[in-house]
This record gives sequence, C-alpha cells and structure tokens, in this order.
Amino acid sequence: QSLLVESGGGLVQPGGSLRLSCTTSVSMFILDHYAVGWFRQAPGKEREGVACIGKGHTGIKYYVDSVKDRVTISRDNTNNTVYLHLSDVKPEDTAIYNCAASQLFAGGNCRVTSLVDQYDHEGRGTRVTVSS
Repeated sequence: QSLLVESGGGLVQPGGSLRLSCTTSVSMFILDHYAVGWFRQAPGKEREGVACIGKGHTGIKYYVDSVKDRVTISRDNTNNTVYLHLSDVKPEDTAIYNCAASQLFAGGNCRVTSLVDQYDHEGRGTRVTVSS
C-alpha cells in the first residue's frame, strides 16, 4: 500500500465540482511536515502539475495558470488530509489525479514542475471523469 492515499474521484458532470482528498496510510506520516502537490495525467497526455501547498503554517499555495481560477488546495491537519477542490469542471479535467509529498522545498515553498524531481512520495491516484 502506498504511503499516500487519494480519494474522491469519480464521474462528474461538466460544470460540477469535486473534492479530492490526500491522506496517509501511516499515522506517523504527518502531512503538515511536507509540501503536498497534486498532479494529473489525462489519457494520452503527459502528467502535469495542478497545485501545491507548502509545509507548516507558513506554507504557500501555488496553482498552475490553467486551473488557478477553478482550483483550491487546503489542509485539514486535524484529519491529516490535503484537499483539492475543483469547480466548474470541464471534460479536459478528466485524468488520474495523484498527490505527492515532499520535504525538498525550502521553508513553506512549493512548486509542481516535476513530481519525480521535486517529490519524495506519491500516491496511486484517483480517477476523475468529466462527462455528461
């Protein structure tokens, strides 16, 4: 089992919204100690970054330009979970969404340029399908 576990995917109609969750399979793995990023890979396309949140109380929130008006990332430290809320979904949002955790960023910084190069841990993903 992966250290990170995503959930919340499924079938959603265009214009709808969904909330994806990223939590851990090991209670001692505290997500607030990590920058957490969300990535997605659409069918036939390369994986791309979506958003990230830096570690700790000074952690920034970063969104890629293509989704920044429709996406919100947040933490719930009580539940050791990071959420990705996506609104006004479009068919092009159809993808497998992965969360990833990193201690490679300085301070509360984060980016989602490369999952492989910037993140230490990765979940198996949750599938989102946007279709009417």
